Amino acid sequence: MALRLPVYLDYAATTPLDRRVAEIMGRFLTIDGEFGNPASHNHAWGWAARAAVETARSQVAALINADPKAIVWTSGATESINLALKGAAAANKGRHIVTAKTEHRATLDVCNHLERSGYAITYLDPEPDGLLNPERLAAALRDDTVLVSLMHVNNEIGVIQDVAAIGRLTREQGVLLHVDGAQSLGKCPLDVQATSIDLLSLSAHKIHGPKGVGALYVRRWPKLRLAAQMHGGGQEHGLRAGTLATHQIVGMGEACRIATQEMADDNARIGRLRDRLWDGLRDLGNIRLHGAAAPRAAGILNVSFADITGESLLAALPDLAVSTGSACSSANQEPSHVLRALGCPEPLARSALRFSLGRFTQSEEIDWTIGAVRHAVNRLRSLSPLWDLRQQGLEPDTLQWETA
Repeated sequence: MALRLPVYLDYAATTPLDRRVAEIMGRFLTIDGEFGNPASHNHAWGWAARAAVETARSQVAALINADPKAIVWTSGATESINLALKGAAAANKGRHIVTAKTEHRATLDVCNHLERSGYAITYLDPEPDGLLNPERLAAALRDDTVLVSLMHVNNEIGVIQDVAAIGRLTREQGVLLHVDGAQSLGKCPLDVQATSIDLLSLSAHKIHGPKGVGALYVRRWPKLRLAAQMHGGGQEHGLRAGTLATHQIVGMGEACRIATQEMADDNARIGRLRDRLWDGLRDLGNIRLHGAAAPRAAGILNVSFADITGESLLAALPDLAVSTGSACSSANQEPSHVLRALGCPEPLARSALRFSLGRFTQSEEIDWTIGAVRHAVNRLRSLSPLWDLRQQGLEPDTLQWETA
């Protein structure tokens, strides 16, 4: 395969639409297709749209081992998180919520809103590897705890939380468990029955589906109380009003169908490419692989490089699409809140880059990236007074670096 520049390694921010998904979406847009409103019950166009929506609902449900009736369509994971947290808080007794400091801003901002509304929020510190200590979580639960909200796969460092163990704990304590599955859907095995998940937020554009559509899994038995956050037409059993975007929903369904069939093979190939990338960078010296000691999703590699900033490294790599953290926080000049929560010193947090790989990443792109990053790091370090002092042994080395 001929290498094309620029190289895209920002799949954790968004993924390109799979051509198979684009093809099926196009059938639900124009006059010669099934463009009807799924809520139109009186003619063939509406019936066809409704049938397509229900097929997609089943495809999403199959990927997470859920009852299709438990899938509620939304505009994406952010709306799903809002519905889950605000909806559960409003409909159930209790004024206390537990989450982690390493959550996505979508969760943290909702928690901040609820805190201003009178709820007590406990923000748990992770272990240095990014995992939560179940004993610390258990100790945080109170008699008035209504909900625990945690991310399955961290969007910045790729660490996989043991949601099955957490689910057993919350179920025993009678506390609802919401899981942010935006980065794990179609990338990690995810079974809502086996893990005792009560609410699961999902997004299509992280798995080669369209932007602007997602879903919330809402446990059906025992029935879970949830207060709607949007009101209008009573769609989705009254939990989410608004005309359903058939083409986007069909696209999400197809993306989930493909993931059900291809996830294992995709993960094996992507994991090999991620390891190849790390092997090509690890001997640069004084670099840290974040979350190295924990189970990690195949497609995310978060690395800090001593004595240069992530922003300067990005500027030195104009033909490489990577990030310094979450896409939702990319305009923020503050260091990653995830890395800071792990105990990283600020200079180390500021020197991090997140490489994220996906279905269409090729080995030629990884090899080019290794060469480009090595050249940029060596050049920037040659210009860094801190690096020069460190090489002379004059700079106290207070940072702990992992190169293995």
